[in-house]
Amino acid sequence: MASTTIDDALRRQFYGARDIRALYPRITENHLRYLEKWGLIRPAAHTPTERFYSFADLTTIKQLSSELERDVPLKTALRALAAERQGQRQLDFHASGSAPAKVVALTSRAASRPPDRAGPAHAAAPPYLDPQATLAAKYFVEGSRIDDGDEQNVARAVTAYRKALVIDPSLVPAIVNLANIHYAQDELIEAQALYERAASLDPECFEAHFNLGNIHHDLGRYDEALMCYREAVALNPHYADAHFYLAVTLEKTGHSPEAKPHWKTYQELAPDGEWIELAREFSE
Repeated sequence: MASTTIDDALRRQFYGARDIRALYPRITENHLRYLEKWGLIRPAAHTPTERFYSFADLTTIKQLSSELERDVPLKTALRALAAERQGQRQLDFHASGSAPAKVVALTSRAASRPPDRAGPAHAAAPPYLDPQATLAAKYFVEGSRIDDGDEQNVARAVTAYRKALVIDPSLVPAIVNLANIHYAQDELIEAQALYERAASLDPECFEAHFNLGNIHHDLGRYDEALMCYREAVALNPHYADAHFYLAVTLEKTGHSPEAKPHWKTYQELAPDGEWIELAREFSE
């Protein structure tokens, strides 16, 4: 009942997704998500059951609906709308609420040895670690175990990662996971500093490059984002989302021909992926 009351109050100020679909039948839930992903609209508010948009966003949604009514391909319509925003566009991966940066599993690394990507992040500490490194790994494992996205566990996970880093400041997995928590809380300055530190300590850390690319996107720094995503794809060519985000960035910076192979790779790696329809549109 409380959720319904909140939805009704928001609907008096904004336009709910259901209202929009009633006004513009050609607009689907996926179309709204695509517009968000491209930074063309941003929810003014959202509840567990619905997202709400301002009148300014409604204008953009109406434009897309008109283009679709004329049978303009989705990719052409998105490019045209994005071109109108030249100089003020912003592709927002986290703050829009549509999709936070992915927290991928990290491999177990020894502080005193080169990176070893054979095991999962929560693997037991290898026997060759010295006592201090073993203790740091213990705190990291503790942090990763409770780092499940639940707000009640965030503080405990942060404490565990920080304990690990007090003992071993170069423990890259702890640095990256701590950065992910900052990123999820919109603390981009702190997250960026940690990702950069992780990438400096371990240039082959895919997660640091990938998530740093997301931050550059949040801040509209597309050239820097491109460098990060290219590095991420080179380090982990089988990670579908890295190809997707690289393709979107290339499209938005006017490099459509270079984007096509990444659209296609995303389809191959994630045939049932979240953005498969958009990838199909742009790979044609």
